[in-house]
Amino acid sequence: MSTNLLTTPPLSLYIHIPWCVEKCPYCDFNSHALKSKVPEQDYVQALIADLDADIERFNLQNRPLHSIFIGGGTPSLFSAQSIESLLQQVFSRFINGASQSSAPEKLIEVTLEANPGTVEADKFIGFAKAGVTRLSIGVQSFESEKLVKLGRIHNVDQAKQAAQLATNSGVQSFNLDLMHGLPNQTIENALDDLKTAINLKPDHLSWYQLTIEPNTAFHSKPPKLPQDETLWNIQDEGFKLLADAGYKQYEISAFSLEAETKDKKETKQCQHNLNYWRFGDYLGIGCGAHGKITDVDTNVVHRTVKVKHPKGYLDANRDPLDHLTTVSSEELPFEYMMNQLRLFSPFTLTHYQQRTGLVSSTILPTLQQAQNKQLMICIDEAPNQETWQVTPLGHRYLNDLLELFL
Repeated sequence: MSTNLLTTPPLSLYIHIPWCVEKCPYCDFNSHALKSKVPEQDYVQALIADLDADIERFNLQNRPLHSIFIGGGTPSLFSAQSIESLLQQVFSRFINGASQSSAPEKLIEVTLEANPGTVEADKFIGFAKAGVTRLSIGVQSFESEKLVKLGRIHNVDQAKQAAQLATNSGVQSFNLDLMHGLPNQTIENALDDLKTAINLKPDHLSWYQLTIEPNTAFHSKPPKLPQDETLWNIQDEGFKLLADAGYKQYEISAFSLEAETKDKKETKQCQHNLNYWRFGDYLGIGCGAHGKITDVDTNVVHRTVKVKHPKGYLDANRDPLDHLTTVSSEELPFEYMMNQLRLFSPFTLTHYQQRTGLVSSTILPTLQQAQNKQLMICIDEAPNQETWQVTPLGHRYLNDLLELFL
């Protein structure tokens, strides 16, 4: 890597809360079914100790915070008071933390994942008052039979109520998570689910296909999933529905509304996830959390993984850091592309150089190969600003496109 190419990207923070009421059969995230009361105070204390260690390890005292995402597990199991205590301590450690209590337009995005079966009106309002600006609600389906099959603890009415509560809670925006390609799902079933979600008027929809992952209950006993032709039809018809309802697809499974304000168009895209996909930096704290940090002084991109099990993570005598690795220059092109190519927006070779520290010749021949296969296109050939974008065919066959960069 070269010292005059690598630049410091935005810094986000991912916070993992690992507990769930029950483990869903499709879930391969680091989550643990509750066996006793959640140790909220002890876990918040451990998270802040973990954060302090990372700040010192990577000399992050003078870097502002771009966004926060509290994921799980089921973070909405925590009380609003615990979330407020956590966020206040986080904000106090970053140079732009004071602005979080000032004008709304200066607030950084703070997302909290919620399960419809673990919330009520007062809790969502409490999360908003605690500093959460965005809620992400894991609905997955609005059909009772599908919710049972997916192991979800909420029912259809609770899912709809959660969206209404989010609308009235005081947060700036909310997302609904919805799956398609569910066991025995027809095109009509999938589109009815999507229509119900659209009618609830979320600012953002994450609409993605169920996949069977290793080390899950569904992997051990696979359910009967729709045929490929049905899956393609669900996707194509769903994209039309979303576009007609005003949702813009900006990533392969993410759709957002644009709000017209007096001076500008305000996008409801998830800023935290955008930072991931643009190969930005992020600290990962909590059980099994992953992080990526760029050190421009040493020209190194680090990756971190934290202790996975809650018992080990909560052990004050144990370092929460489980693995610290360096991304090699040979791995960087694929890692950059694996994220960037998910987006529908173009990228420049200058951005590639700034995020990886590598010269454009390390990626240009493969981009040209992808263009020959009609999977990518160069839309601007200006010197030092050559701009590339994935084609519709490239998004449809994204795995084939990514393989070119391996």
